[in-house]
Amino acid sequence: MKYVSATMKKVEHLNNDFYGDEIHLDDGDPEHLFRIASQANIGVFATQLGLIARYGNSYADVPYLVKLNSKTNLVKMSQSDPFSNQCLNVEQAVNLRDNSGLHILAVGYTVYLGSEYEYQMLHQAAQIVSTAHKHGLISVLWIYPRGKAVADEKEPHLIAGATGVAACLGSDFVKVNYP
Repeated sequence: MKYVSATMKKVEHLNNDFYGDEIHLDDGDPEHLFRIASQANIGVFATQLGLIARYGNSYADVPYLVKLNSKTNLVKMSQSDPFSNQCLNVEQAVNLRDNSGLHILAVGYTVYLGSEYEYQMLHQAAQIVSTAHKHGLISVLWIYPRGKAVADEKEPHLIAGATGVAACLGSDFVKVNYP
């Protein structure tokens, strides 16, 4: 049996992935993806805490990953190096898990290696991984080389290095953009 994760990161993608000529109208409704997740054979459904709090009780059998940071795509790289600051902490995900009985199994966080804000994101990621493990949660890091210091985001050695950074921080899983 193959397990994959399903992701609905509405903050990062705004409406770009949910509305348009080639996109079914149902995709604009956040609950639609919860319905899909409830019928699919997935490892986790990654989304923001507010959406899990809103729809999770109707889909209580879905295993969830709470995304702890997000940024929109409105500020372009030419304007500023990317920084996705932590919006939530692990304890908030744990509180929802413990008070709702939902299957919140993991937390996730994005790091942009090469950004001038890399240190802050690495620090936050390390704290998140440690705290997640303390509460019995799986940690997932999305690590993408991005920023003015990065010449080629898809360079294989850089991608391999990004996975090594996740391992050094103790993350259970890492998501990278395959070169």
